[in-house]
Order: sequence, then C-alpha cells, then structure tokens
Amino acid sequence: MDFGLVLQTDPPASAVVDLMRRAERNGFRYGWTFDSAVLWQEPFVIYSRVLEHTTDLIVGPMVTNPSTRTWEVTASTFATLNDMYGNRTVCGIGRGDSAMRVMGRSPNTLARLGEAMDAIRDLAEGREAVVDGRAVRLPWVREGRLPVWMAAYGPRALALAGEKADGFILQLADPFLTEWMVRAVRTAASDAGRDPASVTICVAAPAYVGDDLAHAREQCRWFGGMVGNHVADLVARYGARSPLVPDALTDYIERRAGYDYSHHGRAGNPSADFVPDEIVDRFCLLGPAEAHIEKLTALRALGVDQFALYDMHDAKEATIDAYGARIVPALTG
Repeated sequence: MDFGLVLQTDPPASAVVDLMRRAERNGFRYGWTFDSAVLWQEPFVIYSRVLEHTTDLIVGPMVTNPSTRTWEVTASTFATLNDMYGNRTVCGIGRGDSAMRVMGRSPNTLARLGEAMDAIRDLAEGREAVVDGRAVRLPWVREGRLPVWMAAYGPRALALAGEKADGFILQLADPFLTEWMVRAVRTAASDAGRDPASVTICVAAPAYVGDDLAHAREQCRWFGGMVGNHVADLVARYGARSPLVPDALTDYIERRAGYDYSHHGRAGNPSADFVPDEIVDRFCLLGPAEAHIEKLTALRALGVDQFALYDMHDAKEATIDAYGARIVPALTG
C-alpha cells in the first residue's frame, strides 16, 4: 500500500513544502493538496517548490475540476512540471465542490468531466485533443505521463471512473462503503473492456493517532461535513432511500442544515455539528497506531492501493511521524 499526504495550501507556502518533505522522509510517496483558488493559495505554484525540495514525491490536486482553468492550461501546467521534474505529477479531478460553489457556480456535469479527463490526459502526454471544438496539441511535450484519478461517490460517477479514469479517489475510509464503491468502479471498467485491476484505488480520509478519541473526533468531524456536501447532491438526485445509493452513506445528513465554505476542511467547522461520532469513526482513522494498522489492513484487502491522509488538525507533524514510525512500515513491509 502507498501513502499520500493531503494538505490545504494555507500560507505560508513554505509550511506546505516543509510538511511534504517531512512526509517523504516518513515513507509517503504522494503529496496532494486541495485546489480552490479563493479559499487557499494556488497549488500549482507550490507544487513546483515541493518537487524541487523532494526527490521522488508525486504531487497533484485532490481535486481539481474542469472549469477553474481551461483544459489546455491545466494540461500545460502538469506537462511543464513533468518536464522540469520528471513525470512526478498526478491529476486528481472531480465535478468541483468548493472551487465552484464558493463562486456561486454549480459543479460540472459528468459528461463535461469525462471529456475533460480525456483531453487533459491526451494534451499532457503530447497527443492531440479537442477543446471547445478545436483540435489542439502541445507541440513541446516529450514523453509526458499524466495519470488521471477521478473522485466519485454516486453510481453514475463511479461508472465514469471505471470507464475512463486511471485511478479512483474515494474520500472516506468506511470499509463497507469502500467495498461497495470499488466493486462498482471495477464492474464499470470491465464492462468498458478495461482491466479492472488497472484502476488504482485511493482512499482519502483524516487520520489522528492517539488515545484521546473524543479529542480526535472533534479534530476530524469537519470531514463528515465536507463529505455531506456530495451526499446531499446524491440525495437530491436519487432520493433519501434509493436502492442505487447505500443508506450507510446518506442517512447521516438528515439533520444537515446547510454549509458555510469559509470553514471548509477545517477543525471546528460549525457546519459539521450535525455529524455524529459514529460517522467520524467510520469515515476517519482514529485511535492508537494499532487501530490504524487494523483498518488499513482491511482496506488493503478490499483492493485499496493508497491511503491519502488528510492532515488538517492540531497534530500535523506528530501524525506524519507516527505514520512513518509505525503504520507505513506495517503496510508496506
């Protein structure tokens, strides 16, 4: 199993770089960040600095979207980083949540997302693609490589991930839901004539190592609120008790009253007060190192290739170090 670190690009950018360097020293192979231009600093500028100050770390957004930047700009940015640092990027992409909604825009359609994934990958790898009806190619790209990993929850999005994506990002660490969604992605890949095993599976969730579960829950409760934004979209589309979406994913948002993006992804987010302890425990990794190892072992058995650790709480350095000392060796040895 690989490990990734997920950060917000809060200033100063030097702190993001330092944490990514710390993660690489502790055995993490991927460095991810949020991508929401209003709420945080521009990640692609910071990726250049991270790549310069690490040796092998692979970096990318968790996640970008098809509308914040035009597709040729997104592809060119990835291709430039790859040309400078040797194909060490990955494009995590989804319909768009905070980056779109904070500007009063709606998330992208799945049809647009599917077209964007193909175009961005093709352009970044030096092939011709159609963008806004025009055939275009980046003539300077040589031996480019850009895996495109798609974030998804609902049945249509999971099917698209299986059909087109190089990897699937699931932003929660509940084993039951992981099994259900991985099966959906791999079935879609098989139906599309692809090798289901070729789709990399990445589970992303907060982790907090320690014995004080009550404190850990409060530090990570924000995550249930963030996931709840996507779940609310699913309920609006499919209904609260749809056979197409597990109740284990949708039931907990019944008391959700709204969401303030000014607290997005932050400990103490008041918009996450509806999230019960049970959901925090299911969606996150909490407790002593042994509890993390046990849950990650179960996720690995379900086909998870990478755990990406959301490190947005009051123990960033301690969590990275605890993973490096105990948890990463146990899952990679």
